Amino acid sequence: EAAVGGDEVIRKRLLIDGDGAGDDRRINLLVKSFIKWCNSGSQEEGYSQYQRMLSTLSQCEFSMGKTLLVYDMNLREMENYEKIYKEIECSIAGAHEKIAECKKQILQAKRIRKNRQEYDALAKVIQHHPDRHETLKELEALGKELEHLSHIKESVEDKLELRRKQFHVLLSTIHELQQTLENDEKLSEVEEAQGTSMETDPKP
Repeated sequence: EAAVGGDEVIRKRLLIDGDGAGDDRRINLLVKSFIKWCNSGSQEEGYSQYQRMLSTLSQCEFSMGKTLLVYDMNLREMENYEKIYKEIECSIAGAHEKIAECKKQILQAKRIRKNRQEYDALAKVIQHHPDRHETLKELEALGKELEHLSHIKESVEDKLELRRKQFHVLLSTIHELQQTLENDEKLSEVEEAQGTSMETDPKP
């Protein structure tokens, strides 16, 4: 049923334009003119058909030339489009390369920024501490102070040792003095006892 419908459409188109359209129509007219020219009965009719054939041939040649021009133009357009396409591909590739390079630069900039932040933080920490020269001066001063204190300690220890010896001598002297006093006291008691004894004894 669909095929019958398609044939009907073709038949109607042929009825509307029995000779076809465009180049097909010109070829059909040229064939008809050639047949009429072959079957022409008089010279005038033959000449008329001949002129029609020449006119139809000119139209066909013109149409063919126009078609060739359009074809050449289409070829040039295709070449131009291919060129533009290649340029676009090159531009896209270049854009990808630039994007990749920009990504590298961004990563490098991030690393530089991170290093700079770490450097600033370290610089702030260093600023809170004295520099090496000041530290060496302080260490030198502390060394001198320790040496001075060591001398003082030795002097104090020597004085303590001297005082200990002097105290020992003093104790010995006190002990000897005490012993002497005790001996003197005992001697006095003996002498006193002897004196008393002599006073109490009768004379002969």
